[in-house]
Amino acid sequence: MVFDFKREYKDIYRPGTTPSIIDVPPMRFIMVDGKGDPNTSEDYQAAVELLYGLSYTIKMSKKGPYLPDGYFDYVVPPLEGLWSLDDGGEFRGNGAMITDKSKFLWTAMIRQPDFVTQKVFAWAKDTLAKKKPDLDLSKARLADLAEGLCGQVMHIGVYDDEPATLTLLEKFISDNGYKTEMTDIRRHHEIYLGDPRRTAPEKLRTIIRHPIIKLIESEQL
Repeated sequence: MVFDFKREYKDIYRPGTTPSIIDVPPMRFIMVDGKGDPNTSEDYQAAVELLYGLSYTIKMSKKGPYLPDGYFDYVVPPLEGLWSLDDGGEFRGNGAMITDKSKFLWTAMIRQPDFVTQKVFAWAKDTLAKKKPDLDLSKARLADLAEGLCGQVMHIGVYDDEPATLTLLEKFISDNGYKTEMTDIRRHHEIYLGDPRRTAPEKLRTIIRHPIIKLIESEQL
C-alpha cells in the first residue's frame, strides 16, 4: 500500500474545526523562501512549481536508474507555508485582516520522507534541472523543522475569511493557559489540503497552526 502521510498522521493533518493543542515532531521539508503577495507574485508561483517538481522527481525515482536507500512509495504531502511580515508585525495573530499582502514574508514547503537526504536532494535538483532548465533550483533547500508545541485548527472556506478562525484559535490558546510565541523559525503556519483550482471556495480546507508556550503562573493572574 502506498504510504499516505495524511492518513497515517491524523493528529497532524486532520484537526477539527474546534482548536486543539499538538506537540509537532521534527519533520523534513524542501523549502523556498520569498516575499510578496502570493496571489500576484511570480516568485511564489515559481516556488510552488519548484517544490512540486522536486517532490515528484524524488517520488518517481522508483521508475528510474537511481533509487534512494530506504525508498518507499508514498503520496506527495500537501503544500504548506510559513508566514510573517517584513515590518516585524504579527501575522494575523489577533485575527485582523492584513490588507497589504506585499509585506508577506513566506516560506513555501512540502514535507519529505526521512530517506530524503542531502545526497538525494542534490540528485533531484540535478535531474529536474535537465528537464526544466528555466527553474532556479538554487532557491530550494532541504531542512528539518521542529515546531514543537502548537495550537491548531481546521479553517474551512476562503483564505480571506481566516481572521475569524484565527480569533477562535487565539482565544482557545489563551483560555488554556498558553500564549502564541512566534520566532524566525516558529511562525504562522498553514497547510493547504484543498486545491483552489479544483475546489469550491467554501469547501477549501486549511490547517492553521500557531507556536505556543505555557504561561507561567504569574502571567495567568
